[in-house]
Order: sequence, then C-alpha cells, then structure tokens
Amino acid sequence: MRILYAGFLLLMFTRPAWAEGGWQAYERGDYPRAAALYRLEAGYGDRLAAFNYAMMVLRGQGVPADKAAALPWLRQAADAGLAQAQFALGLLYENGDGVARNQAIATRWFEHAARQNHVQAQVSLATQYFLGRGAPHDLILAARWYREAAQNGDMGAQYIIATLYEHGDGAPKNLKLARYWYAAAALQGDPAAAIRGQVLGRVLDAKR
Repeated sequence: MRILYAGFLLLMFTRPAWAEGGWQAYERGDYPRAAALYRLEAGYGDRLAAFNYAMMVLRGQGVPADKAAALPWLRQAADAGLAQAQFALGLLYENGDGVARNQAIATRWFEHAARQNHVQAQVSLATQYFLGRGAPHDLILAARWYREAAQNGDMGAQYIIATLYEHGDGAPKNLKLARYWYAAAALQGDPAAAIRGQVLGRVLDAKR
C-alpha cells in the first residue's frame, strides 16, 4: 500500500493575508493555529484551505487525526476541481483507507486529476487501465496516459511507454520511440532503461 498522506505537501501559492498567516503558522510549527485558519476559510468554500485542513486532519497536525473528519474537506476540495485533492481522494479509494475500497471511484478521481496534468494521477490512471482495475483492461488508454506522464517527466512512465512501443502493446511497434523513452528514463537514473536502450540501439544499428 502506498503511503497516502505523509508525502503530500500543503499547497501554498500567493494568497490573501489570511492564508499567508496560516502558512506562516504552519511554517513555524504552530499547527493548531494553522489548522484553525484553514478550517475557517474552508468553511467559506476555499478549496486550497479545505485541502490543507484535510491533510492536517489526516496527519494529526494541530488536531486529532481523524480520517472520517478529514474526508468531507478533501471531497470539498476535489469537487471544487483541485487536482491534488482529486488524486489524494483517488488513493484513499484505491487502498480502502478510511473509505470502502472502490477501484471504479478511484479511477474516476484519478481521471479528473490526470486531465488537469497531474503527473502522479496520470500514472495511476494508466495503471488502472493497464491492470483492468476499476476500468476496462485497455492497453491503448494505458499507453495514452503513460505517454502523458512520460512527457511530463515521470521516469517510471518513460520506462513503461518504452516497453509498450518496443512490443507494440497499446501503441504501434516503434523501436526508435522505444529507444527514445528508454534513453529519457536512463537520463533520470534508471539502470534497466539504460541497458534496454543500448540493446535497442544495437538492433537499430544492425538494420541500417
């Protein structure tokens, strides 16, 4: 099971004074005050505040950890179109963490976030299609979303789309594109991708 919230960062952008105060409180470790500020503004419908407050409740930062209490705020942010909240909600449903496990709902939230160019959601959505989990088994759609994530710099997606191009699974067989994506993953430190890219390079050189 993936860790659902330890790796999430509170989302902070240029905000009015009230939210900057919340961020400053969070930065100096005054979690109760930060949580109170985010809870206040979330109550007025601010999606960033709703997400930040939900994450603090999930982590037990400044307030008691309570998944049931966090979910409505996370849903509020997700319903309001915040991609990070949509992805986080998808993970909860994927793993049955605080909610009944439901892969179809997970897929739906991953897709909402993926369409907003959220890279991790693109990988998760591609995987749902690849496995036929909460979605039809569809290698074409899996390849589409792995390609999107690869273009956005995800190393794992770069390796996977390379294998799909190499074997013609979900995408037309294309050894040049396969080598290109293996090379991209290798540049990010994937040793297996470096080996596969070298092998394909020799194959392509032999065909010239």
